[in-house]
Amino acid sequence: MPQQKSHMEGQSYVWCTGQVPARLVLYLLSWSGFLVSFMMRNDINLTIVAMVEQTEHKYTTNTSNEYCYVKEEYNNNTAPVDYGGTLQWSGRVQSYVLASFYWAYIVSQIVGGLATQKLGTKRVFGYSQLATALCSLCIPWASETHFGLVIGLRFIQGFASGLTWPAMYALVGHWIPVPERSRFMSSFQGFSIGIGITYPLCGFLIAHLGWRSVFYTTGSIGILWCLVWYLLAFDSPETHPRISLREQQYIKENTVNTYANSRTQSVPWKAILTSMPAWSIGITTFGRIWVHYTFIIPGPTYMKSILGFSIEKLRRISIVLLRRRQVGYEELHVPDQRPKLMTALSQVVPGILVLLISYLGCDIGLVLVVWFVAVTLITASYVGAMANVVDIAPNFAGPVLAFAQTIHMSASFLSPLAAFHMLDEQEHLMSSWRMVFYVTAFVGITTYVVYQIWGTGDIQPWNYTNGPVSTPEQEELMVGKQSSNGVKLVKNGTKEDNVV
Repeated sequence: MPQQKSHMEGQSYVWCTGQVPARLVLYLLSWSGFLVSFMMRNDINLTIVAMVEQTEHKYTTNTSNEYCYVKEEYNNNTAPVDYGGTLQWSGRVQSYVLASFYWAYIVSQIVGGLATQKLGTKRVFGYSQLATALCSLCIPWASETHFGLVIGLRFIQGFASGLTWPAMYALVGHWIPVPERSRFMSSFQGFSIGIGITYPLCGFLIAHLGWRSVFYTTGSIGILWCLVWYLLAFDSPETHPRISLREQQYIKENTVNTYANSRTQSVPWKAILTSMPAWSIGITTFGRIWVHYTFIIPGPTYMKSILGFSIEKLRRISIVLLRRRQVGYEELHVPDQRPKLMTALSQVVPGILVLLISYLGCDIGLVLVVWFVAVTLITASYVGAMANVVDIAPNFAGPVLAFAQTIHMSASFLSPLAAFHMLDEQEHLMSSWRMVFYVTAFVGITTYVVYQIWGTGDIQPWNYTNGPVSTPEQEELMVGKQSSNGVKLVKNGTKEDNVV
């Protein structure tokens, strides 16, 4: 009887796992992977405020509209909140610590594309996340030893994190049928949830367990995620040991490249470097990254210096915004996938909104609403210009993404550096911030023009280094043929029925 029960349990397990599409598991891994990645890369942005020893600044009464609060006077019965910061880091040192991540992040983009072509996504993405997690665990010790060690650890984290995007983009071409790609790429939105979770989590941990617990927590979560990734992720349907034959056949019939082919083709770097569609993706997303990083790096300084928010208040606001951050991919999804419209929503509109913030003055409630809408709209880019990476070159999505990332991720350190340079130690004055917001709006809007002119979703000729794939049967299937597994694709590239 025990043997029969064990056999029945085994059959139940096989039946259950057989009903879960492997690409759904991959979607969840991708979503959670970017969530964890952005937790580990952004934890220090808020925590550094608690790490550094606080110094008191003299503030005058707010007789103008330069800032929106009056510094409270402390007496014998009250004292400023002590977050346990003991590090005597100057503002310059703090900027180096924050920026060092992005120096290496840019350097690693091309490496990530090449490494993924040779080693596959499972190893590149997994080892990158593991290295980032281990560095997070070491930051408390390094901080109390010498700031140079923290810069070194952040540099390693930046290099490792830079490998993850090309790795995941390359996986899309092997795993995801063409009609499902834009929807699958909404999993990359996990990064925005990661950012949203990080601030309230950091605030809670700092208030109750001290700033060191932040890095121990995010690093531990990263290591646990790597274990799950190792057990469930595979580079292609052909190498997956548990995928159903029906799903494997469906993927094979509805993808224009295979894992084996992409590993044997040489990367057409010259064609990529001279491709205006590839350049347009990099340039327009440069503008989006510039706008985004104005919010997430100088942003907390604006809220603290102009609006007078403490870490605890920032934590509570982050929780409110996180609860309302349901306006994600589904609400921004356009049925016929108009990438230029979505790209305009993701950077032109936020560019206009950031300019609006500079004129809202001290209406804190309205500032927060506009801030929230702008950051939410930025996520639309993953069904816009970023989705075109796979569209124009499914065989070389990793290298093309690496090229585009090299261009646009330079904005990740140029944006905050330009902001702090324009502020020039006057971050408590609203007039200084107005110039920051002017430049941010200008960059976000003007870079979109390039994509409007040269952006396209058509597969480029250099995608086929051995000549175009001659598969008329496959092409016929992808525009309307009833596949053997019950999935019908209509000519506009959408699914009519899916039983996988």
